[in-house]
Amino acid sequence: MQLNQAQVEDFAQNGFLVIQDFYDAADIMAVQKGIHAIIGAVMARHGMADTRPAFSAATFDAGYMDLIAANRGWGGEVYDLVKEIPAFNRLIAHASHEELMRQLRPGAVPGLAAGGSGIRIDNPNEDKFRAMWHQEYPAQLKSPDGLVFWSPLVKVTPDLGPVMFCPGSHREGPLAVCHADPENAGRSGAYALRLAGEDKLLARYQQVAPLSAPGDLVILDFLVLHASGYNRSERPRWSMQFRYYNLANPTGQSHGWKGSFAAGIDFRSIHPELFQD
Repeated sequence: MQLNQAQVEDFAQNGFLVIQDFYDAADIMAVQKGIHAIIGAVMARHGMADTRPAFSAATFDAGYMDLIAANRGWGGEVYDLVKEIPAFNRLIAHASHEELMRQLRPGAVPGLAAGGSGIRIDNPNEDKFRAMWHQEYPAQLKSPDGLVFWSPLVKVTPDLGPVMFCPGSHREGPLAVCHADPENAGRSGAYALRLAGEDKLLARYQQVAPLSAPGDLVILDFLVLHASGYNRSERPRWSMQFRYYNLANPTGQSHGWKGSFAAGIDFRSIHPELFQD
């Protein structure tokens, strides 16, 4: 994939870039088929009758809402299993991800963050795991110079709660965070981090929420402010995330490219200067 100069400049200006029809449709469908099969396997494990229609890209997640209505924990089984879909894991190391990083970060040495790839399932009206306004770096560490490759598996409409961005906010650099749970949702770990002085910070920026469809790719800078939208539809918002970082970044080098919460590392132990009680 060769970006044009306008795309490179847009990313540098805004901190994110939307590329339509980036992935091959067959690759996306293979992931959707894997999800469809896993939902069926979990239904069978718990003795639920499988009355779903045959697989189609439009209804690949049929039966999932029935599963979590019967037992929310069964949805957790699906969440863990979809990360092991072979077609999804083939996309994690997509050669174009490296090439895009080299174009957007000249001189970068791309690294693939261990534990930094997954498939999110944002259930309707379930805000406990909704990502509040944040930068990617405190939750991922490795390097403040990194890129998230985000792609939806369903057509994202306004009621599904598209990801929100503050264009240009990546130029703030790494920002201070604190532990807070403003929505009283029982959050922990990275989900409980909140930007220090969030209201004043967000007031400085416009907020945009671009829509996207399966096959599209959204690239975002590790430091751009973004948040999950609120899913007020009747269907989960399924999306894939792949995270790459620059090994040549001096901050990452200084702390040995440590991971963060997923790797059992507390952000405060690496950047005490960026944590406020």
